[in-house]
Amino acid sequence: MSKKQTIEALVSGGAATAGPPLGPALGPLGINVLAVINRINELTKDFKGLKVPVKVIVDLDTKEFEVEVGIPTASALILKEAGVEKGSSNPGSEFVGDISFDQLIRVARIIGQKTHISDLKKAVLQVLGTCVSMGITIDGSDPRDITKKVKEGEYDQMIYGGALDE
Repeated sequence: MSKKQTIEALVSGGAATAGPPLGPALGPLGINVLAVINRINELTKDFKGLKVPVKVIVDLDTKEFEVEVGIPTASALILKEAGVEKGSSNPGSEFVGDISFDQLIRVARIIGQKTHISDLKKAVLQVLGTCVSMGITIDGSDPRDITKKVKEGEYDQMIYGGALDE
């Protein structure tokens, strides 16, 4: 049975380099560091501008590797969608950004995969809670108002009825 070693790191999506933290950790293992970096960048390109957790599993005998990409946090995904640097320092009364309901659903789908929430509506409600604590509005509305409407079923058609992949 071959021996494996796992290297875990937080990298910038689509912009990992052979410098720290990956290069120094991978170099001594005798594998092609550039090939690993290129694979990580290929797998994380959709998360450009976000910190993404990655795991590199190296077979020490064959020098083969596999890369597992984690999912950024809900708050990081929301910030990216809203195009803002950070959340509000006074959420509830000060809003720093706005996302559309479609963007909210996109984030909820990603977070649902990460947290294994199979019901998209529950994932949407979780992301709305994050929007409340960050001071991010949805289509210009307070996320608390949207949460109430989602719970009442007003958005069910958008959540479940779209042509989005299931």
